[in-house]
Amino acid sequence: MRGSVKIAVIGGLVCGLVIAGCKKQEATPPEAAPAEEVVVVEASNVPPLHENNIVSIALGSKDHTTLVAALKAADYVTSVAASGPLTVFAPTNDAFAKLPEGTVENLVKPENVGTLREILKYHVTTSAIQPSWFKEGQSLSMANGKKTTMHVKGEELSLNDAKIIARIDAENGMLYVVDTVLLPPEE
Repeated sequence: MRGSVKIAVIGGLVCGLVIAGCKKQEATPPEAAPAEEVVVVEASNVPPLHENNIVSIALGSKDHTTLVAALKAADYVTSVAASGPLTVFAPTNDAFAKLPEGTVENLVKPENVGTLREILKYHVTTSAIQPSWFKEGQSLSMANGKKTTMHVKGEELSLNDAKIIARIDAENGMLYVVDTVLLPPEE
């Protein structure tokens, strides 16, 4: 029974990500919250956000401009800005630069949005995962339905082969900065 609930929750998250990612934004911006709670961002597909939201943190980081561009290309900004809780493993620009030349440019093309979305969903899971929850060899289900493996070596944490280099508590979950882009396993 417990496994069925877990599958239903993960399935609901994936459906929510897909539905929210497919919605078009209205031409008029939504009503903004008070200024102290909102990060003002000039982009057509970014809603007003709490300043400590996962997306606000990424938007404010000079090290995550490629991730932000990928979220926008996949129309997933609103999904990741959701109330959560979510855990996002956020690759740095340097992590994206490790990919073969031309990969990022190819992924953000409209005809490749499905592949891009699968890769981005492989960086997100439900709940705000605390570092103390990481156990060596433990499996973690991601939003695209694929599994990752946690690794713990002393104080060093990683997910698959992506080393966690920073952790940031966010209003809607947890953001882990990683040094490698997580690629879903081939079927």
